[in-house]
Amino acid sequence: MTIAFTICSINYLAQARTLGDSLKSTNPEILFFIGLVDSLDGIVFEDSFAPDFPMIEIDKIEISGFQEMAGRYNITELNTAVKPFYFTYFFKRYPEAENVIYFDPDIIVFQPLTGLLNSLKIHPAVLIPHINSAIEDRLTPNELHHLNTGVYNLGFVAFSRSEENDNFIKWWEEKLRYECLIDLCNGLFVDQNWMNFLPIFVPNTLIERNPGYNAAYWNLHERTFSFQDGTFLVNGEQPLIFFHYSGYDPAKPEILSKYQDRFELAQRADLTELFKLYRESLLAKGNAYYRKFQCFYIKPTPVRRYQRVRKWLNMPLKYMIERLETM
Repeated sequence: MTIAFTICSINYLAQARTLGDSLKSTNPEILFFIGLVDSLDGIVFEDSFAPDFPMIEIDKIEISGFQEMAGRYNITELNTAVKPFYFTYFFKRYPEAENVIYFDPDIIVFQPLTGLLNSLKIHPAVLIPHINSAIEDRLTPNELHHLNTGVYNLGFVAFSRSEENDNFIKWWEEKLRYECLIDLCNGLFVDQNWMNFLPIFVPNTLIERNPGYNAAYWNLHERTFSFQDGTFLVNGEQPLIFFHYSGYDPAKPEILSKYQDRFELAQRADLTELFKLYRESLLAKGNAYYRKFQCFYIKPTPVRRYQRVRKWLNMPLKYMIERLETM
């Protein structure tokens, strides 16, 4: 048995449902779950927006000290910090599961995952790097950004059942319990930089370079897309296995991703059908409806020390003097 899961709050359920439907149509034998970093207490969805997939609320997987974690992190940090704990939950709760795969919710799976499942028979874990080749400009993101935010993209990671993976996941849990922060000054970008250690601690980890895996804004410099005989292809030859629509907002359909400035969607005609498909799915699955729900665990974003210093440095001198005189 193989389990796939995603993690999100209620406001991202349109994305999670789209991912789940794509897995159901291409890989019906895989069990799909939504790890919900939110509370369903008092929530009643309209019938057309009730998710078809099982949702496992974060407080149900018995994370020791979870409330302390929830108080420590903002909502983005919290959603990523709980990832290894869900791996532990699924491996323990489903002893028949041979593999557990994580996907970010903003992904569509287009093909059977046969190659990935075959890889997990001989490799204990599979990771995908952000890029396979050098970037020839200074736009965002480039190699420096990836050094800051992680060589591998944690929108995907897969583990087979093994003792060495159990040990790694336990180590990963303890790191993310306290150090799943967006704090680039201290070398932290949520869960991603910690995953640089996986190929070291679990030596037979597969670094998957197939361009059909995890195509996204960060690797579009090395990938083009076409549609032939009912199949999306990458670089004219490889089937597109899954596309990661990170940073896409269906309310701003002309913007490829809010996290990059290298490509305009209007200039990449090869992406038109991929993004049209995704936007239509999100709208049909209730993106506007779910966006109205505020996450149970959300709280004001803390202002960290380096942010306070930056704020002062950016103040006009006259205003800074006035502020100091009033203190």
